[in-house]
Amino acid sequence: GSCASKEGRMKIEGSSTVANIDYDPETRNMDVTFHSGKTYTLHGVSAERHEDFLAADSKGKHFHRHFKGKFGSK
Repeated sequence: GSCASKEGRMKIEGSSTVANIDYDPETRNMDVTFHSGKTYTLHGVSAERHEDFLAADSKGKHFHRHFKGKFGSK
């Protein structure tokens, strides 16, 4: 079988707002998809920030506090 890569698409379990986080460590781009269907593409996100996001208790709050309106998100 294939072993899951640490990088790449992560289906987020237990978040009421965030459905998927897709991170590319080479380009440092991160796509954050919400259950509403909206996807934000963030640019220049460090691996450390990505890991902090994955470790956050509330993905939605973390996103709005640390990413929304930054990193070229629209």
